[in-house]
Amino acid sequence: MTSPQGSAWSPLRHSIFRWLWLASIASNIGTWMHEVGAGWLMTSLSASPLNVALVQVAGSAPMFFLALPAGALADIVDRRRYLLFVQLWMAAVALALALLTLGGYMTVPLLLVLTLGMGIGTALMMPAWSALTPELVSKAELPAAIALSSVGINVARAIGPAIAGVLVSLSGPWATFALNALSFFAVIAVLLLWKREVTPTVLPAERLFGAIRAGWRHSRASKPLQAVMVRAFAFFFGASAGMSLLPLIVRTQLSGDATDFGLLLGSVGVGAVAGATLLPRIRSIISTDMLVALASLVYALVIVALAFVSDFRVLVPVMLLSGAAWISVLSSLQVTAQTSVPSWVRARALSVYILVFFGSMAAGGILWGFVATHSSISLALCAAAATLMLGIGTTAWFKLQVTDAEDLAPSLHWPMPVRGDDQDQDQDRGPLMVTLEYDIAPEHALDFQAAMSEVRRMRQRNGAFSWGLVQDTENPRRWLEFFFDESWLEHLRHHSRVTRAEQRIEAVARRYQTQGIAIQIRHLLSGRVS
Repeated sequence: MTSPQGSAWSPLRHSIFRWLWLASIASNIGTWMHEVGAGWLMTSLSASPLNVALVQVAGSAPMFFLALPAGALADIVDRRRYLLFVQLWMAAVALALALLTLGGYMTVPLLLVLTLGMGIGTALMMPAWSALTPELVSKAELPAAIALSSVGINVARAIGPAIAGVLVSLSGPWATFALNALSFFAVIAVLLLWKREVTPTVLPAERLFGAIRAGWRHSRASKPLQAVMVRAFAFFFGASAGMSLLPLIVRTQLSGDATDFGLLLGSVGVGAVAGATLLPRIRSIISTDMLVALASLVYALVIVALAFVSDFRVLVPVMLLSGAAWISVLSSLQVTAQTSVPSWVRARALSVYILVFFGSMAAGGILWGFVATHSSISLALCAAAATLMLGIGTTAWFKLQVTDAEDLAPSLHWPMPVRGDDQDQDQDRGPLMVTLEYDIAPEHALDFQAAMSEVRRMRQRNGAFSWGLVQDTENPRRWLEFFFDESWLEHLRHHSRVTRAEQRIEAVARRYQTQGIAIQIRHLLSGRVS
């Protein structure tokens, strides 16, 4: 059956996307089995709430330190080969976990170190994996592809924990680690078969640290991405309490076993799949901002229920609601992040979003584990719910915006600069100062300055590390805009980064230019002063 262009299932018509989607479901089933096995194993090794919470921290903290380098690497190297290496690393760590647990050699520090190793693999993988989706489907199908990826994750979330609970009860946690190791080879097989087409470029690849700086500058100057990051922190910092303390809640408050733990996590996954099915209808009724706010409220109520409900039968539907709320927030933030940045910086910008996501989860896990250790689990959960409620207030100031894909296409409207020093091969020379001279009538000066504030953010998003606007004291009509790029080569890259939406931003400012007078543009390279 053929799905119409842009429908919920149309991305599956693309064979590589379809096979990677199926392989990622298998891998994510293994990952969720690992989560159950590691969480339950820690409760067997230690009764400390802090140690139990540190399992989540060890898995998510590496993202805080490696997200930006991983995003830069994903933008400047072959993503297919890069992902193959990372998948092999994670398979090796999972195999080590299985063998050491089966042999009876596992300890609290060793479990945390190996979980840290898995977290390092996740940190290296996620920016590259997230940035793959726009390569595999058309622009019109991108929102549907992102939603399908979220559905796949939560199908795995529904299946993996339930299987893991049975395996832990029958064989012990080592079996979950062993199957997780095998699951990585599904992704490896598809990546080996994929003949990825690399778009040729006349410019040399960016260097790692320069790419990190460019990605960070873009993220700081992008209002839509900043809104995503603030809203992500507002939700995930408080929401982390539910997942990080759930193993201890099952063991202490419910007097449950690994099967009960797996069933509750499975309920979260089932709720997420059901929520994803209803999301298109809900989005047609309410805005993305309202959806995220309502889902945050529901999740806060779920955490309060975890604090006070000790009946397993009641908690199952509660966890179903938590899954629906979680997928509503996660999917909304991911779609906004994916569609708010151009392709040249996509993995780096997404790495900043992922950094905030995992940093929030890690910081929240530490805080709520500390509060539970020194006070009580119920108090920690209530404090987390109150934090979520406060986070809903960010809706008024940080609106989520979905940018049209065509607006992010390169405009290529800047004329290529010409060097007259016969040193075109010396492309690393810099910094480069670009000046633009405007003639603005005094009655338009205030409007011109307001329009230029958006131009400043545009220049900074695309690589400028300094920007200014000055007025001539002798001739008040003469305004000079200047900005600095790191080198001649970086300025050439700057030319190719300007999008169609940014072309319109320039046009708004330039409409105040006096008619008949051309804007004078100059490129000034730094001299070699010893």
